[in-house]
Amino acid sequence: MSEHFGTLSDGTEVHRWTLERAGVRARVLSYGGIVQSLEVPDRDGRTADVVLGFADLDGYVTHPGPYLGALIGRYANRIAGGRFSLDGVAHVLGPNTPPHSLHGGARGFDKRVWDVTPVAHGLRLTRVSPHGEEGFPGRLEVTATYTLEADGALRFVYEAVTDAPTVVNLTNHSYFNLAGAASGDAGGHELRLAASRFTPVDADLIPTGVPEDVTGTRFDFRRTRKVGSGYDHNFALDKGVTEDAREVAELYEPSTGRVLTVSTTEPGLQLYTADQLGEPFSPGDGIALETQHFPDSPNRPDFPSTVLRPGEVYRSETVYAFSAR
Repeated sequence: MSEHFGTLSDGTEVHRWTLERAGVRARVLSYGGIVQSLEVPDRDGRTADVVLGFADLDGYVTHPGPYLGALIGRYANRIAGGRFSLDGVAHVLGPNTPPHSLHGGARGFDKRVWDVTPVAHGLRLTRVSPHGEEGFPGRLEVTATYTLEADGALRFVYEAVTDAPTVVNLTNHSYFNLAGAASGDAGGHELRLAASRFTPVDADLIPTGVPEDVTGTRFDFRRTRKVGSGYDHNFALDKGVTEDAREVAELYEPSTGRVLTVSTTEPGLQLYTADQLGEPFSPGDGIALETQHFPDSPNRPDFPSTVLRPGEVYRSETVYAFSAR
């Protein structure tokens, strides 16, 4: 089911689609592929929206920085200096966080209107990113399929093909608060991550070297503990890149009993505790668990590759499953 959600300044209409299954209701926008809301039950069967979002289109247009619930591309996370070389050719990107490029540039996938087609229990979002968009090479054909599974899990499958060598790294940027989107600080959530290493970063959040052991540091979430604050870091998942989505994280909210389980094919997960979140929200109101390849991989041949070549198919899958205890 879809409905008119608003109109952009250039006259483009934006629609909202509603998916419902197994007691879960998700609302998705054609603008930015945004998951506007996600209602799930608690241990007593009471439902609440567990992702941060805006009530109208103007909220997303006037507050683009948080990337609330958006489909991120062409490249999720940061590329140092807003440039990279591929096959000996230098590519200069839009430095929307000077001097670096973040989440695909000033007008990344999160600020584009996608074509949306209903599929069984879900939606298929498509668009063509032309050669040179935000400085990225190659004409990229992208498909993102969002489905609600029989148990109410929300599944994202991203696929892309290119006509020239390029780099691709896609993710969803939802901020979760399992106590409810309006309940305030999420630092009391408890997190478990299957990651023995993380990537240290400099003041600009650019990786400084090889992933380091989490043992004895505040980055050790191998046993469940409170999240707290002060995180905007990539964790190198122990499983690495996999063909099928495997469980890598569990987020638990004690007062409601809601549990979020994350499974993915990706080798990394960016934990962001939203310490920079601004009005109309407050710092720490949500927690982002962004499954992806590592930041600055195009400049780091020692990191898992994000290169896509003609004839290949990029594919990434992430599942957010919900339960209560």
